[in-house]
Amino acid sequence: MYDFNYQRASSVDDAASKHAAADDARYLAGGMTMVPVLKQRLDQPSDVVDLGGLGDLTGISETGGAIVIGAMTTHHDVNTSDLVKSKIPALADLAGTIGDPMVRNRGTIGGSLANNDPAASYPAAVLGLGATIQTNKRSIEADDFFTGMFDTALEEGELITAVSFPVPEQAGYRHFPNPASRFPIVGAFVAQTGGGVRVGITGAAPCAYRQTSFEDALAGGLDPESLKGIEVSSDGMNSDIHASAEYRAHLVNVMARRAIGG
Repeated sequence: MYDFNYQRASSVDDAASKHAAADDARYLAGGMTMVPVLKQRLDQPSDVVDLGGLGDLTGISETGGAIVIGAMTTHHDVNTSDLVKSKIPALADLAGTIGDPMVRNRGTIGGSLANNDPAASYPAAVLGLGATIQTNKRSIEADDFFTGMFDTALEEGELITAVSFPVPEQAGYRHFPNPASRFPIVGAFVAQTGGGVRVGITGAAPCAYRQTSFEDALAGGLDPESLKGIEVSSDGMNSDIHASAEYRAHLVNVMARRAIGG
């Protein structure tokens, strides 16, 4: 681990100010990715701005037909929230599949989304539900947020403050886990929303995306039989020691059908 200046933020504005004043700062949320990255010397920030004391970024509420989750809310709290379980049970289920108990008790939804790991679970739900990411500067629609591997629409120093998930008519999530890390090799979140069917896919490609061919096929209703026979191209899919691109393409269809009960 390289030397860095540790700074603990007292507010969102204070965090942004400390970040802006540093030469090359990073925000620290739950630390489930940042701490290992620092320990392995894969990054060398001048400053680390700790968000752990920002209690106003935690909590779950219902506002205007949407579930709003503070950026520093842990996966465990999303998984066990009575409000989330009653309004969007698929989102609570998804949070319960992330990592292990320690990761779920330390990792945060905002940190996960800002990091945008190709195999992170939340991006599938954000895309599937058409969520809105709130930052200290603006609101970003789900379809505009994920821009590439470990890359998002966040600008330098921009900080996620909350995520707003519209309550769907119906939704489901399934993933095929890596047996060691529990990260999804492929995960699919399918939702019937007020604007139609949305299907978010994670793990299959360098960045989470919407499977529009499935959305078209499910326009008449969430029937898993509607997806049988629809082939997914393996072009551009991830391929590694855990699963080939062709296998991941196959799993996209399988996980989507399982997400809606097939």
